Amino acid sequence: MKIPMSSPDLNDADRQAVINVINTPILSMGKYTADFEKSFCDLTGAKHAIAVNSGTAGLHLCVRAAGIGAGDLVITTPFSFVASSNALLFENAIPVFVDIDPKTGNINPELVADAAKNIEKYLPRRFDSPALRAGASVAQSGKLKALLPVDVFGQPADMDAINAVAKEHGLTVIEDSCEALGATYKGKYAGTLGDFGVFAFYPNKQITTGEGGVIITSDDKAAHFMRALRNQGRAPGDTWLQHTHLGYNYRIDEMSAAMGASQMSRLDEILSKREQVAAWYESRLAEVAGVEIPFIESFTTRTSWFVYVIRFEKKINRDEMAKKLEARGIPVRPYFLPIHLQPYMVERFGWREGDFPVTEDLGRRGLAIPFSGVMTEEQVDYVCQIIREEVMKA
Repeated sequence: MKIPMSSPDLNDADRQAVINVINTPILSMGKYTADFEKSFCDLTGAKHAIAVNSGTAGLHLCVRAAGIGAGDLVITTPFSFVASSNALLFENAIPVFVDIDPKTGNINPELVADAAKNIEKYLPRRFDSPALRAGASVAQSGKLKALLPVDVFGQPADMDAINAVAKEHGLTVIEDSCEALGATYKGKYAGTLGDFGVFAFYPNKQITTGEGGVIITSDDKAAHFMRALRNQGRAPGDTWLQHTHLGYNYRIDEMSAAMGASQMSRLDEILSKREQVAAWYESRLAEVAGVEIPFIESFTTRTSWFVYVIRFEKKINRDEMAKKLEARGIPVRPYFLPIHLQPYMVERFGWREGDFPVTEDLGRRGLAIPFSGVMTEEQVDYVCQIIREEVMKA
């Protein structure tokens, strides 16, 4: 049985939406982009939605809108896809990592609170900043500007606790919900829980546009600024060759937006199908000795399943298990490799193994198994059977 790692959930209406665009002369910044953006405002209640060409671009624009610049400090998580930290590095800001909750993999709000009060003990071993070059001490080298939590694997972080820290210290909150479209926290949509929220639509995400992202916010000034930045810095009133700001080509194209708008029209159906696949996995893997299934917090009122990540007991070598599963036709991926141990992060900031033990533990034991909303129960049965057989041998 051939089982893909992931598959987009596309139907004829999604395909026709793209064809409809191709049959017009407007392939960028047209009605489909506006329709796509409106679908996010309708879903979440946010005042503004800004469609861009990737979640990474969306995070970067939020960093710019928050006024985060060279030497500024942002508390975030090392257990994420690298884009959440890279968006800070694009502006020469400094990610200040804190460890994570061992059950969910989301950022630990108690450590966020401690870092906001005692920032110096959480700073990287080495980093460069304009203030340091001017002779300031490490403690004076940058200003703590923001918090950047990530809704890992489709489950929102504990945003009430995180927002309490932000309020106490006057910090902006950028919620990376790139993995959590449609998830809810205490009944509120992921992405609406901070000052800015960002979603992404790579083919393995809940909905897909091929490549693409959306920022949501209710901040008028920031929204206008980010709309200008995504369009080469053109502010309202600028002509095509006038540019008020230093901007980027972060526009989404009309074909992608049309597909996304079509997908958004059946978001609940797509999420429900993914929930069913996750439930099949849970019922089959919950009793397999040596395997831990995902933990869902009580405040998570809807999980938006992005990937299905299991963890193996420490006595089982995850990497060896991955090889055995791959050899039997089950594609798998380690999720996540800790950001602080990525080679460029080690070189730049001096992070070492042992700095964030919970992150490193989950990074060593976690394995994403095949998952999508179009998986059949037969496919899930097969995957679970092979996992059970290989774990019993381990």
